[in-house]
Amino acid sequence: MSDPARDLPTEARRRPAHAQVAREMGIAIVTGRYPPGSNLPGEHEIAARRGIARSVVREALRMLGAKGLLESKPRAGTRVRDRAEWNLLDPDLLAWMFEGEPPADFVRSLFQLRLIVEPAAAELAAVTRTPAQLAAMDEALDQMALHGLATPEGQAADQRFHHLVLHATQNELLVSLAVTIGSAVRWTTIYKYRNSRHPRDPMPEHRLLYDAIAAQDPAAARAATVTLITEAEAATAAIVAQMAEGAG
Repeated sequence: MSDPARDLPTEARRRPAHAQVAREMGIAIVTGRYPPGSNLPGEHEIAARRGIARSVVREALRMLGAKGLLESKPRAGTRVRDRAEWNLLDPDLLAWMFEGEPPADFVRSLFQLRLIVEPAAAELAAVTRTPAQLAAMDEALDQMALHGLATPEGQAADQRFHHLVLHATQNELLVSLAVTIGSAVRWTTIYKYRNSRHPRDPMPEHRLLYDAIAAQDPAAARAATVTLITEAEAATAAIVAQMAEGAG
């Protein structure tokens, strides 16, 4: 597995120092290097090892604590909290989980979440979408087709399309889930293309969903979304199974 500190993406290198440290430590926690119940090294040790100020470490630990990963107590140090207490819907946590090979149950849970939220959202969006939102969805699909989902540009367009569907519901609570759903779409897509040489093309299902929303057909929009997600889940599950066989 690559070293997160050495392979830090360009966009991440532009982040403040404490955010970079939080990312590296967050990856170490969610991928099991520091399992739940374990204690992290002290602030002084972390700072000395990385050649940074203790204030940077302190701010990084505060960020991780806000995401539910850590708790600090006087004289007891900083402990990794139980997984049930992590904010697993936090976009950073989703990204960190996929820095390694996430557990199959976790990947399955992401698709279950999508199946609960997105079909109903698409059904509503078919009724409430605006012409401007529909045009933006069409543009996102064009960018997906132009760049392909194996590229960062195509993946960003895919994420934008799913954001737009949720925004088109005009429901502020559903819109608040857009970042989480978009992150789930992005990282499962990256996972699929990272681990499969010939992944299935999901563009036909995306176009069917767009067509249903454009036609203001709620039932067709729901059905198209269910098909899109279940096809993606099946393709991803096959990759997970193949990787498990290879590891065995």
